[in-house]
Amino acid sequence: MWLMSQGLVDEPGIRLDELFAEFHAGSLRLRNRFAMAPMTRAKSPDGIPNAENIEYYREHAAGGVGLIITEGTYVRGPAAGPIGKVPRFYGDESAAGWRAVVEAVHAEGAAIVPQLWHTGVDRGNEPGFEPETPTVSPSGVDFTGAPVGRALTTGDLDTLVDSYVESALLARELGFDGIELHGAHGYLLDQFFWAATNHRDDDYGGSLRRRAAFPARVVAAVRAAVGPDFPIIYRFSQWKGVDYSARIAESPAELEELLTPLVAAGVDIFHTSLRRHWLPEFTDAADDLSLAGWTKKITGLPVITVGSVGVDSVFRGDTIDETQAQRFTLLREQFDRGEFDVVALGRALLADPEWVNKMRAGRLADITPFR
Repeated sequence: MWLMSQGLVDEPGIRLDELFAEFHAGSLRLRNRFAMAPMTRAKSPDGIPNAENIEYYREHAAGGVGLIITEGTYVRGPAAGPIGKVPRFYGDESAAGWRAVVEAVHAEGAAIVPQLWHTGVDRGNEPGFEPETPTVSPSGVDFTGAPVGRALTTGDLDTLVDSYVESALLARELGFDGIELHGAHGYLLDQFFWAATNHRDDDYGGSLRRRAAFPARVVAAVRAAVGPDFPIIYRFSQWKGVDYSARIAESPAELEELLTPLVAAGVDIFHTSLRRHWLPEFTDAADDLSLAGWTKKITGLPVITVGSVGVDSVFRGDTIDETQAQRFTLLREQFDRGEFDVVALGRALLADPEWVNKMRAGRLADITPFR
């Protein structure tokens, strides 16, 4: 078997038993420390979750994860994204579909949060969804400085805040266990963080703290609307879909400048999106921590890590040199050091929704590998 060739069956102690402990953060209660990472599928006709979507999430909840983070779901906008089959998180029809998803996931014992998403400049100049609406972003330019759509006005920003609040309130109404704000990978909220896409000269551009101001405003508005006990997860990354080498922070001090306003605004949990969870984030820093580890050290809040767990290659990248056995050992060491609280799985769960149950039972040779 493929997993046997990776040394997972014969090597003692490779099971991740520590990660099967329960996790509590405010009102969020998870049966274990495994989450399903958000993965865009674009399989919701007219943006409405259907029977296939319901079964997809139910199956993965039955597979043993403690938390499901849905694929990115569009907020109302303006100009939230380019693809009409991406599910939306507004409107009565979408709400009915999502209510059925929540009920199916809860029936299998897992918690679930929707990921609220606006793609910003990544939507491009020729979107398939709402093509009559110009693309909007912090400065109306992509990461190369080329013009795309237009810059967000003050009025646009007010509307966007209202859109996130609308979706967050809907999530609470439908029985979700919290929300995740997508502030990673070069999408809208991340475009405010990133100097390459934020050239604003108002209160939302310039210094690191000012670049963090609009994402923090969204968090604060959502927090005020949903109340103190509804969990807010904030996902962020250094890398972007258009540039894997991109960085928003070059040091722990810069990372602290970006994250502190989000903590003050009401984030409960950070989700650090990594392509390799085991690598140190700042090579010249005194502590040899991953981005997840630094985030937890700086903020003191719970952290979700992710990045090539259970697969043989980096997301859209090369084959990994370290074996899975080595990386599982490193994952356990990171958990023991307190670098993260929950680990998210992506492609491994696409290949085998039962991955967590099989890992718990020690049925490693039965796990279907991702190809």
